[in-house]
Amino acid sequence: MALTWQDVVALATKLPGVEESTWWRSPALKVGDKGFGLLRGEGGLALVCDLTEKEALLASGDPAFYTTPHYDGHPYILVDLNRVAPEQLREMLDDAWWLTAPPKVRGQREFQTY
Repeated sequence: MALTWQDVVALATKLPGVEESTWWRSPALKVGDKGFGLLRGEGGLALVCDLTEKEALLASGDPAFYTTPHYDGHPYILVDLNRVAPEQLREMLDDAWWLTAPPKVRGQREFQTY
């Protein structure tokens, strides 16, 4: 089942301080005025990601994860919303939020599954 931007927003806004916004004139997710997810025109999502995790995801061969030269060397993984599993996306959104959220906001996070 393909995920939509609305599905992404519904998952992300369960985390403290997340708001739907724009970033580089595209729909985006922000926490503390800092972007951590950006909708791309081809049905993909650019998501903040630790570089080590990015390398592991790309090396896995899973077609849900890719990059382009523009994102090479940067802490963003591109996610195909037509191929990613909802639970995996939820975990990745949580990780991206954690990497981006200010410490004060991170302290509001409940450690539970949603």
